[in-house]
Amino acid sequence: MRRVVILGCAGAGKTTLAVTMGERFSLPVIHLDTLLGPSGPEAYREKLAAAIAGDAWVMEGHPWHVREFADTLDLSVPRADVVLFVHQPRWLSLWRVIRRSLDRPEDWREQLGWPSLNWIWTFERRVRPPAERALAAYATPVVHLNGDRDIAAFLDGRMLRAGGQAGRVGPEQTSQ
Repeated sequence: MRRVVILGCAGAGKTTLAVTMGERFSLPVIHLDTLLGPSGPEAYREKLAAAIAGDAWVMEGHPWHVREFADTLDLSVPRADVVLFVHQPRWLSLWRVIRRSLDRPEDWREQLGWPSLNWIWTFERRVRPPAERALAAYATPVVHLNGDRDIAAFLDGRMLRAGGQAGRVGPEQTSQ
């Protein structure tokens, strides 16, 4: 497992998981939020393609909420060895985002309004189904991590559920 895409709602723990995997398995971490900018979808696709050109990486995030950027799974998912889809209770995701916003600059906090909070609250109902349909178009296995316990078990190599199959994932698989 050398190329990993991590998806999920804001506040689900994508960044924490990516950083932990990067440190534990010596993988470079790509934060998609840093690739977004005012330059538009073509520039974003070019930045994303360059970022995932390497043989090993863990990439977190996906701008589901920005329509013109949502069509970039065709770049990352076919190159990935696995997609991790992280799910948390919505109250926990909301709490994490609100708490995190207190540590951010004022201009970031201004973005945390009703549309953002509503997007988080309705993610599992409105965003997850079309995301899963989009992911189904690719052969890349998708592992659903339901809560912090699944994340810990995955990181400890105690579980991998992809397509109903279970197996061990750990550092020995990252050296392939």
